[in-house]
Amino acid sequence: MEQCQILLVDDEYAILQMVEMVLRKEGFLHIFKAENGREAMEIIRQEAIDFIILDVMLPDSNGFELCKKIREYTDAFILFLTAKVTDFDILTGFEQGGDDYVTKPFNPLEIVARLKAQLRRNRNERQKPLIKNKKRYDFGRFVLDEETGELFVEGALVPCPAQVFLLLLYFCKHPNQVLSKEQLFTAVWGYDHMADDNTVMVHIRRIRERIEPDPGQPVFLCTVRGLGYKMVKDKQA
Repeated sequence: MEQCQILLVDDEYAILQMVEMVLRKEGFLHIFKAENGREAMEIIRQEAIDFIILDVMLPDSNGFELCKKIREYTDAFILFLTAKVTDFDILTGFEQGGDDYVTKPFNPLEIVARLKAQLRRNRNERQKPLIKNKKRYDFGRFVLDEETGELFVEGALVPCPAQVFLLLLYFCKHPNQVLSKEQLFTAVWGYDHMADDNTVMVHIRRIRERIEPDPGQPVFLCTVRGLGYKMVKDKQA
């Protein structure tokens, strides 16, 4: 098992123990635990965490607000573990910088599956030949640099969370092609059987807020009604 550092944040100790036990059985050995936001931030400041499994309801903070603070320190993959299941709650989680979510009650093996899928995607990206696959995608108004992981809009560097960057990168690699939500979810998140409309839609909106002159009237990342989305590029450019 590829080594990575995982932080579990939940105020229910039984859940921490259960998830830790399952992760260790699956070969994940570097696991940190926190029962509140203060402990979580202390660990994040001291350790190079790769994955964070974050409860929303914590005794000293709201998980969504904590996620925003975490993003000031790390681009680690953040998976919300929450009993909040309304569309508004889920959208809020993504807006604050979350990458994925699992709702309670849950099967800990689902968390393992999602972590493995993300590890697999990270490994595949690292193994791609730099010369053939790492490049800059120039769409005029914005430029995406795959090798440096940077997005420039009208020449200015624009912060871009990992999953937003990866989704935008996939669109840039497939210009003028209609891509369904299922295709996008499988390509970027790595597990088609857990595809979720909200996940894709929120990340689409976050991309538009960065690259479009008017996010409400997109000219680059356009919706193809009933089919999916398309990154429009002048084929003569």
